[in-house]
Amino acid sequence: MQDKIKVFSGNANKPLAIEICETLGITLGNSAVKSFSDGEINVDIQESVRGVEVYVVQSVSTPCNNHLMELLIMLDAFKRASAYSVTAVIPYYGYARQDRKVAPRTPISAKLVADLITVAGATRVVCVDLHAGQIQGFFNIPVDHLYATPVLLQYIQANFKDELVIVSPDAGGVERARAFAKRLGAGLAIIDKRRPKANVSEVMHIIGEIDGKTAILLDDMIDTAGTLTQAAAALDKNGAKAVYACCTHAVLSGPAIERIERSPIRELVVTNTIAERDGARSNRIKRLSVGPLLGESIKRIHYGESVSSLFV
Repeated sequence: MQDKIKVFSGNANKPLAIEICETLGITLGNSAVKSFSDGEINVDIQESVRGVEVYVVQSVSTPCNNHLMELLIMLDAFKRASAYSVTAVIPYYGYARQDRKVAPRTPISAKLVADLITVAGATRVVCVDLHAGQIQGFFNIPVDHLYATPVLLQYIQANFKDELVIVSPDAGGVERARAFAKRLGAGLAIIDKRRPKANVSEVMHIIGEIDGKTAILLDDMIDTAGTLTQAAAALDKNGAKAVYACCTHAVLSGPAIERIERSPIRELVVTNTIAERDGARSNRIKRLSVGPLLGESIKRIHYGESVSSLFV
């Protein structure tokens, strides 16, 4: 497969790219992604990619603007190097929260990023758990939207035997929580909250039965952990037997780790769509790998097989 598929990585999450290559039975492509002294990004592809299917693995994570530019410049480099196709594998799609106009004179940055990726040379995009599903429609090229659900479900089924209730931390995540609860045969609860301004939330009350049950908060991403920890405190206060949490994207910026350490959350289960940073480590955080899932998806794309059947 090495002569037909090549996988390259920017600096955002090279360990994940290596795991993907191990699943495919190939080695990571040779490239150098560096910066000039003024911060300008320089990319050097150090092997031929002419006529090859190229997959560029890069999360748009902290520092998101640098990693986005690395992705765009790498896509351009492969396009100009006559690759047969160039697929942007974006485990964490940054700017996804800005997917619509929420106030006058505000941008739709998720659409802007989609346009940039397309113009840079991507012929296909692979993402994991987009913050808003409609972002797929922002692209005029094929988008494979993967879900970390199989990875998270397998862990929960193996490690949680008590009566479970899956809790959505806000109304926007109800569909995700309901699907998760159905697969587990668990109950469903919803946290009703109000957000007075960005990154600040206030828990109001709980809809659903959580008394005496093991509650698992489910979200697609955790940024400052304000919503998550307030929801955990509300569950603990209202009689939950134990509180756990899981999410796909562990952004964990600002005071997130400190808030998690002070919260009633016994364990936070996340995936490695975003590389672990030195300042974002905690004994309460369990990281699961989506490398095999992404590797299998790339294999199916290459052979023209169904990707959606992975999630049935």
